[in-house]
Amino acid sequence: MLIRDRDRKFTTAFDAVFASIGVRTLKTPVQAPMANAYAERFVGTLRRECLDHLLIRNERHLRDVLARYEAHYNAHRPHQSRGQLPPDHDLGEVLDLTARIQRRRVLGGLINEYHRAA
Repeated sequence: MLIRDRDRKFTTAFDAVFASIGVRTLKTPVQAPMANAYAERFVGTLRRECLDHLLIRNERHLRDVLARYEAHYNAHRPHQSRGQLPPDHDLGEVLDLTARIQRRRVLGGLINEYHRAA
């Protein structure tokens, strides 16, 4: 299933391509700007923080980059709506504030994650 907005650049030929491979196309509701807001926000974040800085070689490379970014996004990156905590954060986890801080490079140093050494 493909969910898309009602932009005029999506012609009937666009829908026909997906229909030919068995993908059903659904359009977002008319005049409902929030219907696609969360997906658009994530795609914008993904592009600004990751994809705009990399040259993707092929599909396998893209899938690897997306998997690494997904892990960073869900396990380390702070989210304002969650009080600067990542989605996978365990509230019961106790941190040793005297431990050294270590840097972990993600995507060849494009993103740096900092954590306390165990």
